[in-house]
Amino acid sequence: MTRELLTAIHGSASVTASLTSSVRNYNWEHGRRYHSFKEGTYNFPNDEREQDRYDLMHEVFVAGMGDKLYFAPIVNEPSRVLDIGTGTGVWAIQFGDKFPTAQVVGNDLSPIQPQWLPPNVSFEVDDVESDWQFARPFDFIHARYMAGAIADWPKLMHQCYENTAPGGWIEFQDFDLRTYTQDNSAAPDNKVVEFFKLITEACEKFGRTASPGESLKTWVEEAGFVNVQDKVVKLPIAPWPKDEQLKRVGALNMVQLLEGLEAVTIVPFTKVLGWSVEDVHAFLVDVRRDLKKKSVHLLHDL
Repeated sequence: MTRELLTAIHGSASVTASLTSSVRNYNWEHGRRYHSFKEGTYNFPNDEREQDRYDLMHEVFVAGMGDKLYFAPIVNEPSRVLDIGTGTGVWAIQFGDKFPTAQVVGNDLSPIQPQWLPPNVSFEVDDVESDWQFARPFDFIHARYMAGAIADWPKLMHQCYENTAPGGWIEFQDFDLRTYTQDNSAAPDNKVVEFFKLITEACEKFGRTASPGESLKTWVEEAGFVNVQDKVVKLPIAPWPKDEQLKRVGALNMVQLLEGLEAVTIVPFTKVLGWSVEDVHAFLVDVRRDLKKKSVHLLHDL
């Protein structure tokens, strides 16, 4: 489930690290690779396994949105576009292909984007929570799947406001991880529901919300944006829906979740909740079991 926020605003972007060897001198823990620039800012891996999951999550978002890259009512081709927390850069690249005259910039803590790019797409190693230093504002600012990554959402929204051109738009797509069913098919001790509660608890303890979707509208409006549109997209967590499109979304979502369970738990659960690695793996066995139960119809909101 993700919550889409579109806001027209009126109105530059961050300190960019050069791609030195230190940026690529990644950290390793529990067999997974983590970013080195602003070490510890993002508590999830950036290795190839996780990059594959990022790309799969892109498919979940696009399919859940009705095969759209964005909801913003863009009429004229934007001149400058910013993709915050771009990850593998897949959204920025597809947007750049769709709008070939737009200059699309993606930023991320990790330089994991491909080298072969459309001529109008570029990437920067950057901490979006640092003070922005962009020379010119953007016509469209996009961000998604920043759950567990941002310490100060109001500051981020303020910087978006200050760096959006008059008449421009921003769009945030992110999760409300309060997992539920519409038919009471989940038992009170369902381990998938417990998993999302625990990851939310762990992220809150290290100062980053894992469930920003429910608060996006408030943050955007407080930053000064107008014409705010709040869209809630229901994402099934498994391929249980009868509707073919929703079944596809659920299947993709289940695969990415199965692949990502270890990635999103191992550091938060061991370092923040105090679990042993063995306890984490034992718990995830139960989560996988409950995730595959065809009789349970779980959802969360985007």
